[in-house]
Amino acid sequence: MITFEQVSVRYADSAAPALDGVDLTVPEGELCLLVGPSGSGKSTLLGTVSGLVPHFTGGVLHGRVTVGGRDTREHRPRELADLVGTVGQDPLAHFVTDTVEDELAYGMESLGLPGDVMRRRVEETLDLLGLADLRDRALNSLSGGQQQRVAIGSVLTVHPRVLVLDEPTSALDPGAAEEVLSVLQRLVHDLGTTVLMAEHRLERVVQYADQVLLLTPDAPPVLGEPAEVMAHSPVHPPVVGLGQLAGWRPLPLSVRDARRKAAPLRARLDGRTPAPADRRAGAAPLAVTDRLAVRRGPVPALRGVDLSLHPGEITALMGRNGAGKSTLLGSLVGLHAPSSGSVRVGGRTPHRTRPAELIREVGLVPQDPRDLLYGESVAAECAAADTDAGAAAGTCRALVERLLPGIDDDTHPRDLSEGQRLTLALAVVLTARPPLLLLDEPTRGLDYAAKARLVEILRGLAAEGHAVLLATHDVELAAELAHRTVILAEGEIVADGPTAEVVVSSPAFAPQVAKVLAPGPWLTVRQVAEALDA
Repeated sequence: MITFEQVSVRYADSAAPALDGVDLTVPEGELCLLVGPSGSGKSTLLGTVSGLVPHFTGGVLHGRVTVGGRDTREHRPRELADLVGTVGQDPLAHFVTDTVEDELAYGMESLGLPGDVMRRRVEETLDLLGLADLRDRALNSLSGGQQQRVAIGSVLTVHPRVLVLDEPTSALDPGAAEEVLSVLQRLVHDLGTTVLMAEHRLERVVQYADQVLLLTPDAPPVLGEPAEVMAHSPVHPPVVGLGQLAGWRPLPLSVRDARRKAAPLRARLDGRTPAPADRRAGAAPLAVTDRLAVRRGPVPALRGVDLSLHPGEITALMGRNGAGKSTLLGSLVGLHAPSSGSVRVGGRTPHRTRPAELIREVGLVPQDPRDLLYGESVAAECAAADTDAGAAAGTCRALVERLLPGIDDDTHPRDLSEGQRLTLALAVVLTARPPLLLLDEPTRGLDYAAKARLVEILRGLAAEGHAVLLATHDVELAAELAHRTVILAEGEIVADGPTAEVVVSSPAFAPQVAKVLAPGPWLTVRQVAEALDA
């Protein structure tokens, strides 16, 4: 279905090609998962299939990509729209209508399909994706999982034979991610759709893949069976890391497969407990909310939230899409005024404090890092951050290099990948070293190596006395990093306590290692490795 013949892509002013020597075939009716470190060319490879590379993004394409017999060099994206459907990371950015039904029909209208055909296909897609009850809903009123299903449906109505997805679950809670992945399974198994998907959160998707395509900067691409590729991949989910540590063969790709092998490992760990996390205790809180309620228009977004954030403590804020996590972060930086109750940060009321003063108390890295980035280059952004924070020249640039090495000074922020933009925004906020640091989905677009560097930096900040609150759907990040986990539902706190206690008791938010080694207290591969070494 998809054939790459010695494909290379090089962008102007780039020292190295984004892709080099890709020569492989993806069969029809299979789910092929792209894995690899940030910057290895995953998004570029997806773009060559849809025709966005080079017709839209620019660059020089060598070799040939054919999809269903069509050469993407000779067919622009519009001429491939009936064959290839593309869904990006942010569905709202791609919606062009206001309601679910209109969005499902839009692609067919663009292709000039007859009205009776459009009506039939809309109904079929509503049923296929479980969207019939939402047909008249406004798109901006849907949850993240619902929006992603609508985005997939909007390309399915034109009956593409190939579906290209770039991190489709990156902004979704675990339940919503399962919704989307179940839809993709139905497309592959029932309709024979070929799905090509890039995803950093491998723990969610690798068990569903028929094949895995591994891209690394310094080696030729590798296409093969998931377990075989994962055995040699520099990026892999925790369940694979646990299997490597325990010496299991073949390597498990799912929690179910790992549990079947785990009895001897559980016996070795019996009677041992993870080392306690380092944290400060007893210090006065840096931020306090008292019965905080916030309304977003007519909707109550937060209701009676009591929360204290202490120096040296890392808190994970979790919950379904739409639970109120981003609203709570926004309230702590003064973006939302309380409708009742109160919020205090560093002794100040955020929505009544000048931004120039508040930046010394609290910093927010938003879910969309573009909200913070206005410079014409990475160097310009870093220089402005140093000036705003009163920091020594080069402070911000050093943070960028530490988090994600290799980003060029002259690169425009809009030309960075999602993960690279997030890294730059995080460095901009960290330059001011605020006592309270807020992060909204900080691992969206980050590979495992970049995530490990982020964990190291946040642990260092906590050790220096900073308080960190991160809103995340990444259960593995919470397990690795957070001292405490707070779960929001419908704007209310429904759980608050030590991470090990909160996440292990929740099937939706438990990390892979906890599921495999239950009922033991283990959350991460690192904890297990340390216990076995001891």
